[in-house]
Amino acid sequence: MRFTSVSVATALALVCASTSLSGQRPDNQIDPRSTALLQQGRAAQAAGNIEGAVGLIESALVVDPRNRPAYIALADIARGQGLPGKSIRLYREALSLEPNDVAALKGEGEALVQKGAVTRARETLAKLKTVCGATCPAATELTAVIAKGPPVTATAQQTPPVVPGTPTTTQQ
Repeated sequence: MRFTSVSVATALALVCASTSLSGQRPDNQIDPRSTALLQQGRAAQAAGNIEGAVGLIESALVVDPRNRPAYIALADIARGQGLPGKSIRLYREALSLEPNDVAALKGEGEALVQKGAVTRARETLAKLKTVCGATCPAATELTAVIAKGPPVTATAQQTPPVVPGTPTTTQQ
C-alpha cells in the first residue's frame, strides 16, 4: 500500500514533466514570423527608416524573445544613435541567450568604449579573444576601437576651466 502512493506520485510527476517539455521549442529554433519581422526591420533600416526598423525589430522580439539577432540589431541601431547605455543593455540580453556570441561581444565592447568604459571594454575583448581567438576579425576590430579610445564629446571640447587665483580677462 505504501508503494502505491509513491509510485502514483512518481508517475504523475513524470507525466507533468514530459508534457511540459514536449510543448516547448528548442532554444535554437526561432519562430519564423520573428525572423521575417527582423528581415523587414533590416530592410527598413537600410532604406533609412530607423523608427520603422526599430518598431519591426521590437515586434520580432515580442513574437519570439529568444531572437538573439534582433537584440543585436536593436543594439547596433542604439549605438548608431549615440545611446551606448541602451545598446550595452541590449547586447547583454543577446549574451544572456548565448554567452559566446562574437557579434554581441564585439558590439558590447564598442559600446563600452563609446560610453568611456575602456577598462570594461578590455575585459570584453579578453572574453572575445577566448571565444574566437586573438586573430579573428572581430577581436582585431575591437582592439582598434579600444586603441582609438572614446569619442571626444562636445563638453570636453569647451574652453578649459578657470583656475582659481588666475586673472581672467573680461571685455567691457
